[in-house]
Amino acid sequence: MTTPFERTRIATAVAGIALALAAGQAYPAAFALQETSGSGVGNAFAGGAAAAEDASTIWSNPAGMSKITTNQIVGAVDVVNFSAKFHDNGSLPALNQPLGGQGGNAGSTNVVPSVYALFPINQQWTFGIGVNVPFGLKTDYDGGWIGRYQALKSEVRTINVNPAVSWKITDNVAIGAGLDYQHVNANFTSNINYSGGLAQAANAAAHAGVIPPALVPTIISATPGLDSFANITGDDYAWGWNIGILIDLDKNTNTRIGAQYRSGFSYNISGTVNIQNPALPALPPPLAPVVAGLAAAVNAQLFSGGVTADIKFPSITNVSFFTQLNDKWDLMTDLQYTHWSTLQNLTFVRTTGDVLQSTPENFRNTWRYSIGTSYHYDDQWKFRAGYAYDQTPINSTDLTPRLPDNNRNWLTVGAQYKWTKDFAIDFGFAYIWISDPDINQNAGSTAANGLIKGNYSANVQIYSAQVTYSF
Repeated sequence: MTTPFERTRIATAVAGIALALAAGQAYPAAFALQETSGSGVGNAFAGGAAAAEDASTIWSNPAGMSKITTNQIVGAVDVVNFSAKFHDNGSLPALNQPLGGQGGNAGSTNVVPSVYALFPINQQWTFGIGVNVPFGLKTDYDGGWIGRYQALKSEVRTINVNPAVSWKITDNVAIGAGLDYQHVNANFTSNINYSGGLAQAANAAAHAGVIPPALVPTIISATPGLDSFANITGDDYAWGWNIGILIDLDKNTNTRIGAQYRSGFSYNISGTVNIQNPALPALPPPLAPVVAGLAAAVNAQLFSGGVTADIKFPSITNVSFFTQLNDKWDLMTDLQYTHWSTLQNLTFVRTTGDVLQSTPENFRNTWRYSIGTSYHYDDQWKFRAGYAYDQTPINSTDLTPRLPDNNRNWLTVGAQYKWTKDFAIDFGFAYIWISDPDINQNAGSTAANGLIKGNYSANVQIYSAQVTYSF
């Protein structure tokens, strides 16, 4: 057995490795990520709070650590290929702007790492630490597309560090609890309809008697297609907690139920908005000073500076069941509830107190149902399969191009190969069908932002690999 000092040193090293893996990575276009282990992918993460198969139970239910009697380190990498293509069906251009293209594939291929280390202290107590990526989002559209005034690039990256302990109260009951330190980075970009702003400024000046009304069409026709570029970045950290219980119902068949609650996170993200305004085109001498004066009024509203945003990430509750049907087959199920209704809007406020941008989200609470099975072919090989139905928190009215999501169906397969009794390799694959999301969104103003009308075709493929080492 290792000493307490050695356990602490190994756990610190494990956390450092995971932070290095996560640094600079881009995460997939799914705000809450199920990909918190490699072994779970093959079973569609069914039975996560009850299976207690390896050290990744630190995330799915810390009480499950009581089932593992040796020191163990788990490292996993999930490669997530997300595809989201917009198909126009009646979109409208913004004021004084071309309509634009369809945006290409807004998805991408990204890497989601996780690492866990577990150390039994005695027969009752076990300590573990996990580092993973529980939330992530990335969509990225081609420049000049139809929805450029609502979204170009959207990226949210998190990293979660979760020390935990389990306590085996009796032979049949164990509980576990942990703390979560979570850090979030966010980056959102879009265009701003600068030409539309000049047109509105010209109309306002004409109504105020500053310029002749007849000059307004001339100004509009002389300044089409001008865009500003806005880039919002920010970050914050928050603390959370989790608690779980694992109950053995029948030790002969390894039948057990498990439940876990993971708290939400409240962020006050602070950052900056950087706005780059375009140069004005060459204009005739009588018109140039007039447009320059209008541009100065528009620029006074479109300036760079500090911003903040209050965002609440949801709490998550899981109830799981696991049993061995016989010496060959395992069966597992899971029910997950995510309290998404904490996220009702995404609002960025300038440090001056003015609202820079506010997007209604109106997320609703969701359920995820999954069932999985494992087949023990022999002492070395185990094969997995699973299915899950995953509700989206997004309602069709408030769907935006930053997260074109809908209800999902998962089909998964996987395998484990035990190289030795202490070393195992897991592989998994998941294909996720996303019901085609419809969008009909102008973000409050067709003149300013255009109208995005159409639908998306979207899907996800996950390729996972995990190594488990016991010592």
